Amino acid sequence: MKILNYFFQLILLISLFSCKVNKKTKVVTEKPLPKSYINQSDTVTKELAKWKEIIFNPTLSKLIDTALKNNFDLKDALQKIEMSRSGVLLNKGIRLPDVNANVNLGRRKFGDYTMDGVGNFDTNLSDNIKSDQVIPNPLPDYYVGFQSTWEIDLWGKLKNLKESAASKFIASQYGKDLIVTNLIADIAALYFELLALDKEVNVLKENIKLQENAYELMLTQKDVGRANQLAVELMKAQLLNSKTILVEVEQQMLECEAKLNYLCGQYPNKVPVDTSFYNTQLNLEIKTGVPSALLDNRPDIKQAEYEVLANNANLAFAKKAFYPSFNINAFVGLQSFNALLLLDVPASLAYNTIGGLAAPLLNRRKLKSDLLLTKAQQKSAYINYEKTVVNAFKEVFVSMNNLNKTREAFNLKNEEVDVLKKSILSSQELFKAGRCNYLEVITVQKNALESQIDLIGIYKRQTIAIVQLYKSLGGGWK
Repeated sequence: MKILNYFFQLILLISLFSCKVNKKTKVVTEKPLPKSYINQSDTVTKELAKWKEIIFNPTLSKLIDTALKNNFDLKDALQKIEMSRSGVLLNKGIRLPDVNANVNLGRRKFGDYTMDGVGNFDTNLSDNIKSDQVIPNPLPDYYVGFQSTWEIDLWGKLKNLKESAASKFIASQYGKDLIVTNLIADIAALYFELLALDKEVNVLKENIKLQENAYELMLTQKDVGRANQLAVELMKAQLLNSKTILVEVEQQMLECEAKLNYLCGQYPNKVPVDTSFYNTQLNLEIKTGVPSALLDNRPDIKQAEYEVLANNANLAFAKKAFYPSFNINAFVGLQSFNALLLLDVPASLAYNTIGGLAAPLLNRRKLKSDLLLTKAQQKSAYINYEKTVVNAFKEVFVSMNNLNKTREAFNLKNEEVDVLKKSILSSQELFKAGRCNYLEVITVQKNALESQIDLIGIYKRQTIAIVQLYKSLGGGWK
């Protein structure tokens, strides 16, 4: 028993020595981020504002809240987190011994002309044994006790599996956060598109009324001989074209509403719109911070980082699979061929302990294949990390410039709309006075309508650019 105690103490020391915890290393890219997005520095911003501090529109906020509860992709992401959690649970005690409670009942018969059979027969004829020690044939076997298998993690191989599972679990959580970020941005962009389409409908209806008035004027001018049938037909064609565009825009509104409802996990339904299109209630001032803040704010970068760490752990495990493994198998319990004698302790006490080293020899080809695969997966994960970092910088850079350019374009287009609105009234007055022809009237109305629709499109792109900038900075998921 003393030797057995010393043996277990030795195993305990070995296991404690192999339990040294490695600290998580930071993934460093060979393509470091620039110090600024453009040729000027911005305030260092580690924490972005919450999405409710960016969006003040109550209808849009309600849509986002609904989507965060009902969106199908988000629900699926939560289940993937649970899948990863099961891997963490599986590997949580991987470095501890497996202990099972066993209750075995058996019965076997030895052949008379076998070593066991002859030995039992000879034992049964011996005179110096007790009657309760006579081995029967067939032989019953009753066992109640515990069995244990334990691989001592000498090289930290099992610890690598545990680290891999933990990194995959954290990566799945950031994957869910990435879906949240994209979901909020997609809903906001769709809602602003819906507002733009609604504004286009109103503009088209207003212009259709103006065109109807112009058409009536053209008919009057024809009756008095100041216009011909061609002018009437061209004016009517323009009116019909505007009505056709109105029908198409209304159909686009239905499709946009259906997409919004789908993202919210709902069947197609009417979505209320805010008629004050040019006051979409967004926080227009978003601090971009410095590019290095993306490493902490972007969930896709964090996800890619932990995927690299998981593959690093898998690579370490594949390398250590070539090393010998130290396994201990043991059992202890009560065993007897007579159930009435099972509790006769210590006579019925049985135990066994076997420990040994096992090194792979003939199966090294499979281990080499696994090592080659994990090396490629580790390099692929690192390339994906660098790609994600560069793409994050690109998205912020493009969003910032897009926002600046759309603001500039909006101001110019707004001036153009004001001029063309005045030109509609001027052309009608001049036409009545005979100082301009019908082609000029048609051209003015066409240009005025197109400029108003262009203005709506530019403002829509401007609001979506704000949303995209907030998303590209990593906002929305915290």
